[in-house]
Amino acid sequence: MTIAIVGVGESDISWRSNRPVGALIREAIERALSDAGLVESDVDGFVIEGMGTNRFTPVDEVAFSMGLKERPFAAQISIAGSGVVAAPKLARLAIEAGLASVVVVYYGLSLSSIEGGPYSFHAEDQMKASLEMPFGWFGQPTYFGAMAARYRYQYGLDSEDLAVIASTAREYAMRTPGALRTDPLPMSKYLDSPYVAEPLRKVDCCLSNDSAAAYVITSIERARDLSKAPVVVAGVGLASLPVTQTQYFTQNPDYLSTAARKSGPMAMNEAGIGVTDVDIAELYDCFTITTILQLEDLGFADRGEGGSFAREAGIGAHGALPVNTHGGLLAHSYTGSANHVVEAVRQLRGERGDGQIDDVEVALITGLGIPDHATLVLTRDR
Repeated sequence: MTIAIVGVGESDISWRSNRPVGALIREAIERALSDAGLVESDVDGFVIEGMGTNRFTPVDEVAFSMGLKERPFAAQISIAGSGVVAAPKLARLAIEAGLASVVVVYYGLSLSSIEGGPYSFHAEDQMKASLEMPFGWFGQPTYFGAMAARYRYQYGLDSEDLAVIASTAREYAMRTPGALRTDPLPMSKYLDSPYVAEPLRKVDCCLSNDSAAAYVITSIERARDLSKAPVVVAGVGLASLPVTQTQYFTQNPDYLSTAARKSGPMAMNEAGIGVTDVDIAELYDCFTITTILQLEDLGFADRGEGGSFAREAGIGAHGALPVNTHGGLLAHSYTGSANHVVEAVRQLRGERGDGQIDDVEVALITGLGIPDHATLVLTRDR
C-alpha cells in the first residue's frame, strides 16, 4: 500500500516558552490537521518515538486533549530523532491492516523546563554517572567533539569543513519564517565562536529550545481526495548498530560510521532511487560533524571527503545537494528531525517562498537516534 503525508504543522518556536510541551504539541497537531483539511475526529492512530521527550507527553494524554472518543491504534518506534523519521513504517502497517486510517506523528520538547537541559537524559545513566561523568566525559558536545577529533586525526578536518555546514544553515534560516538563528555566520565570526569541545565550537552545536512539530499520514487514495497535493512516502529505512546508547560513545568499535550506512540504502532501494536522484537532503545535524558523517554513510561522498563535498560540490541552495534547507537543528530549531519532515513536505509542495529550492521532486530525511538511524524518502505524487 502507498501512503502519503497530507498535513504538516509546527508550534511557535522559542528559546523559552511560557507554555508546557503538551500545549506546543497540541498546537502543532492542530496546524497539521488544518493543513491537511482534516479535523481531530478524523484521527484514529498515533505513532511516536519510544524514548526521549515524548515520555512527558504520552499518546493517551494527547488523545484525551484532542477529545478523541476512540484511539484504536497507537505505537512507538525507535529513539531520539530516528523514531519520528521512521514513523511512517508503522503507520503504513496500521493503515494496511485496517487498524487506522489517519495517523498523526508528533514530537515536542521543552528543554528550557528540564532541569539540566538536554544533558539530563544521559545523567540518568548509572554507568555514565559512576564511571564517566567524574572524569569529565559527559554531555553531547564532549561525545561528538571526540568523534570530530578522531575524524580529524584519521582523515583530516579543517575549520572550513565545519564552518561551511554551520554557515550554510544560517543562510537557509534567514529565508525561513520562525527560525531562531538568522544572523549571518561568515568565517571570521565562526572562528570567533568559543570552543565547547575541540574541534567543535559553540556554533557547531545544535540549538536548545522549546518547540513541537507534527505530520499526518493516510492512504494515497484518501490523500488524493484532499485539498493539497499529497507527498508520497516512497521509502523508509530503520537500522541500528550492535551497541547500546550507553556504549556508543565509549565502547563503539566503529566510531566514525553511523547506521545511516544501512538505513539509507534500505530507504532508497524501496523508493527505487539512488543518491543522484535526491534533490534535497534534510540531515539530522545535532552537530556539524554528524552532517559530514551522514553525507559519507549515505553515499553522497566517499569516506573522509564529506567536508570537501560540502565545500566544493556545495550544500547551499545552488549546490549539488541542498542540505537542511530550513536551517536544520543548527539554525532553525531542535525539534528532533520532525521539523526536517515538515520542511521536506513544504519543499515538495513548492510552498517555501523565498526559501524554495527549484524543481524538488525527491527529498531524503534522516534521524540519528544513536545507536539507531532512520532514512525517509519522500516524493511528489508522480
